[in-house]
Amino acid sequence: MKIAARGQTDVGCKRDHNEDSFLVDEDLGLFVVADGMGGHAGGGTASRLAVETIQAQFRVACDEDALLLSRPAALEESPVREILRGAVESACLKIYEAAQGDPSLAGMGTTVTAAVFSGHNAFIAHVGDSRCYLARKGNIYQVSEDHSLVNEQLKAGAITLDEARNSRFKNIITRSVGFEADVVVDMMGLEVEPDDRLVLCCDGLSNLVDDQEILDIVSKLSVDDAPKELISIANERGGDDNITVIVIRVSPADAQASE
Repeated sequence: MKIAARGQTDVGCKRDHNEDSFLVDEDLGLFVVADGMGGHAGGGTASRLAVETIQAQFRVACDEDALLLSRPAALEESPVREILRGAVESACLKIYEAAQGDPSLAGMGTTVTAAVFSGHNAFIAHVGDSRCYLARKGNIYQVSEDHSLVNEQLKAGAITLDEARNSRFKNIITRSVGFEADVVVDMMGLEVEPDDRLVLCCDGLSNLVDDQEILDIVSKLSVDDAPKELISIANERGGDDNITVIVIRVSPADAQASE
C-alpha cells in the first residue's frame, strides 16, 4: 500500500498558546497526535516529548530490522504492535521523569493517538480522548475509545449523547501519558484497503465537528486540503481549544502520485 498524509495544528480562537504536537513521518509510516495538558509550559513539553520519543524508538527499531515494516505478517503475529506499545510506554516514563525534575512541569501529561502502517496492516496506539477514525466505503468508524469521564458516564447509561456533547466535564480525561510513570495503552490493529482514510485528531476538532462532517470532508477533499478545512470549521464554531488533525489516505502501491 502507498500512504499519503498531511497534518496541521492551530491554536484556535480562545487559547493564547498551542499545547498540541503532531508527527507525519511517511518514511516510517508513523503518525501521531498528542494533546498536552499541564499549564503553559507543561502541556506543550509533554506532547512534544511524546512525539519525539515515539518517533525515535521507531527509528531505532527500523534501523535494527530494515524489513520490520515491509515483512508480511498477520495482524496478530506482527512485532510492530508491541514496538508501538513500547514506544508509548517509553514516552510516558520520559514525560513523568521530566516532570519530577522540574517543578514548573509538575503534573504534565498528554493524550497520544498514534498509527503506524506495516504492509497491509495499520496499528493504532491510544491513550486519552484524542481520536482515530477510519473512513471506508462511505462510512466512518471511531477506532479508538475515549478515556474520558463523559464516555464513562455514557457507557454506564448515566447521560445521553446530547448531554455528553454539552457536558461541562467533557474535557476531563481518565488516562494520560506521563501523569504517572506507567500507562495502559489501548492497541488496535486493522487491515487497510485501497482508498481508506484514517483521521487522527484531538478533541479540539471532534468536540466541534461531528463524525459525518469529518467523513464528508475527507472523502471529497485531498489530503492536502482536508486538514485545513476541518480546522476552519472548528474555528468558525468557536475554536475553544487547540485543533490538530492528520488525514491519511491509503492507495495501491502501483497508484499514481497521491493527491
